[in-house]
Amino acid sequence: DPDIYSPINYEADLDTDDELELQFLQATLDDKDIAYEQDSPVDCVDNASSSGSSNYNSKKVDHFVSMGFEEKLVIRAIKENGEDNDEAILNSLLTYPVLEDSLGEDNGSSKPKSPTHINEDFLDDFSDCDSSCGEAEEKRRDADYKDKTISIMVDMGYDLEDVLISIERCGYDASIEELADFICAAEMAKVADATEFPDRSRQVEKPQMDRKRKSVQVIQRPKKQPVPERMMEERSFKQMIGFGLPGCPAVRTSRTLPDEALGPPYFFYENVACTPKGVWDQISRFLYDIEPEFVDSIHFSAAARKRGYIHNLPIINRQPLLPIPPKTIHEAIPETKKWWPSWDKRTKLNCLLTCIGSAQLTERIRKRVESGEPSETDKRFVIEQCKKWNLVWVGKNRVAVLEPEDMEMLLGFPRFYTRGVSRTDRYKTLGNSFQIDTVAYQLSVLKPMYPGGMNVLSLFSGIGGAEIALYRLGIPLKNVVSVEISNVSQDILRQWWSETEQEGRLIHVDDVQTIDNKMMDQWIEELNGFDLVIGGSPCNNLAGGNRRTRDGLQGEHSSLFYHYYRILDYVRMSMKRRAPFL
Repeated sequence: DPDIYSPINYEADLDTDDELELQFLQATLDDKDIAYEQDSPVDCVDNASSSGSSNYNSKKVDHFVSMGFEEKLVIRAIKENGEDNDEAILNSLLTYPVLEDSLGEDNGSSKPKSPTHINEDFLDDFSDCDSSCGEAEEKRRDADYKDKTISIMVDMGYDLEDVLISIERCGYDASIEELADFICAAEMAKVADATEFPDRSRQVEKPQMDRKRKSVQVIQRPKKQPVPERMMEERSFKQMIGFGLPGCPAVRTSRTLPDEALGPPYFFYENVACTPKGVWDQISRFLYDIEPEFVDSIHFSAAARKRGYIHNLPIINRQPLLPIPPKTIHEAIPETKKWWPSWDKRTKLNCLLTCIGSAQLTERIRKRVESGEPSETDKRFVIEQCKKWNLVWVGKNRVAVLEPEDMEMLLGFPRFYTRGVSRTDRYKTLGNSFQIDTVAYQLSVLKPMYPGGMNVLSLFSGIGGAEIALYRLGIPLKNVVSVEISNVSQDILRQWWSETEQEGRLIHVDDVQTIDNKMMDQWIEELNGFDLVIGGSPCNNLAGGNRRTRDGLQGEHSSLFYHYYRILDYVRMSMKRRAPFL
């Protein structure tokens, strides 16, 4: 079947919560690079500001000035990007200090360097551009694009050295999503299993790296009210075991929740663990100041999936789902063991994505290894790509992407659960789902509490990971209000509901934003309230291609979290008022 290993459009379908874990704070580049003159940025600003701010919307200028930016830089950014594009203005304001620092650093030149020269110095040992005069303009645009990309990723919190190496590995034309994907995949690979290769020295000489670190400083956003750091700063670099794992001593056996957070009704919220700095603190503040529980599904299955959870469930007497799922690649996909080379030391897979490796990539790998024992360079390349795209060995010198059925099994869904929709949709919906064994372990405390079944309000349901988890735990589903905007995901859940002959009632709602107090009051009255409000990763779960995301909780999709809080808070308050009558 020639379609089996065909690539899925990377940019259109890169929206799994694991990729959002990486692209969460992408200030999306629209190829609207700032048009710099040959003068220094400061000179350009002075020229622009000579007429004062009266030529521009004074409220717009005051808005950015109040954030801590200089007025002349604000005016310049507005001039270059227009008054209506706040995001582009902000990105420009964050980029200027980097360029100015770089311009001021070269004291040996009689005139300021242009951004092109800055970029040539900055990436001199990474550049592979043609020096022909006919490509000079294209080189200048590429250099500006690279500089802006690096500046944004450093501002996002990525280590400069990692950014440079990701550019070297992925190519200069790689998008921020691809670069971030590479960095995160490499980090998770360290957690999953160490390769036989010693830590290789970085391919950038230390003196060069020191110089580059001076060229591009971490951009400091205007400081606002400080937020508590807690233990979250290094969470993406540690193995996440939450409050404890099955069969292991508990990390914590009790916790104190605020009175307003006590259940029932219970609630459970999931989102990606790797978020911009301060996001989980902000989520926690809205969700009754409950401390997040960070868990990596690599402890429950053969694939990694780093997630954070905030809930008001008890944390003792948790029980794992049975049977225990396969914990290694060869246990999960035994047919790969025969063809697995001894130098590929992987035992676990990385995060399961909505996109897959291309046929061209698997062919490149085949050519690298088919001539005999590969070189150390070829081995490193092959392993890096296999880790990044979760490629497995399916024949002699032949790797392939995971099949949808493999992903279903790794995520805890029944085999062929998503069968019947397009191959692209199967990858996309599975990549956006819960890892059921992980979630069920936390939800298992509900089983003795609700032997007769539960009423569930499922927000951002996806393909029904929460419903499957409760069902596999043996908790009857009396009534489920499932809120999910994707028709494909709705159809998959509805089909499973019918095939398993659920006795309860399934109510579908398309858009979380359309839910108002009247609807919630009607559900509470008609269903006799809710026992559980559950949802996760509301920053995706919206159908469609080429979507823009921003850092933090202010983006178009990530801001849907506030609807989770709005609905949860109203349901809890309404049920408390009605408690004597429910």
